Amino acid sequence: MTTNPSHTVSRGGARSMAQVSLFAALMAVMGLIPKIDLPFGVPITIQSLGVMLAGVMLGPWRGLQSMALFLAAVAVGLPLLSGGRGGIGVFMAPSAGYLVGYMLAAGITGAVMAALPQSTPRRTALSAFIASLIGGLLCLHAFGVLGLMLIAKMSLSQAFAVTLAFVPGDFIKCVLCAIIVHTVARGMPDWRFGGRR
Repeated sequence: MTTNPSHTVSRGGARSMAQVSLFAALMAVMGLIPKIDLPFGVPITIQSLGVMLAGVMLGPWRGLQSMALFLAAVAVGLPLLSGGRGGIGVFMAPSAGYLVGYMLAAGITGAVMAALPQSTPRRTALSAFIASLIGGLLCLHAFGVLGLMLIAKMSLSQAFAVTLAFVPGDFIKCVLCAIIVHTVARGMPDWRFGGRR
C-alpha cells in the first residue's frame, strides 16, 4: 500500500497550522494574567514566556508565525495583551519595541534551539534554557530598548536601565521554559523541539 504524498503534505500542513494557532491562543490565555504596571509605560507580563515556548517548541518559522498571528489579532483590536489591551495604538506605546520583538525573538529562540543538542530530556531542557536566554531575553530586550529610544525618546543608557528591571523576571521565565521542555521531552520523546526533522 502506498501513501499519497499530497495527503502526507496536507496532514503535515494541518498539524503545523494547528500548532501555530495553539501557541497564538496560549499567548492570549497568558494575557488573562494581570500585568504589573511600571512608571515608564512598559508593564511586567507573563507573555514573554509564551514567546520562549513558541520558539523552543515549534522552531524558528512556526514560532515566528504563531507570534505574527497573535500580534495580528491584537492589531485588529482583540484585547489579548495583559490588562485587556489591544488595537493598533499599543504599537505606538513605549512597550511597542517588545511587542514587535515577539516575532523575531521567537524565531531566534527556535533557531538556537534547533542548533543545540537534544539527546536526553535533561540536555534538551538545558538547550531550551540557553535558547530562551538568547532569543527570549537578549533579543527581546534589544527590541525593547530600541522601542524605548524611538517612541519614548529615551537615551540608550536610560532605555538600558529601564529594561534591566525586567531581566530578573525574564531569567525566571527562562528557567520555567526549561522545566516545561524537560517535562514534555520526558512525556513526548518524539516531539521535534526547535522544529527539527
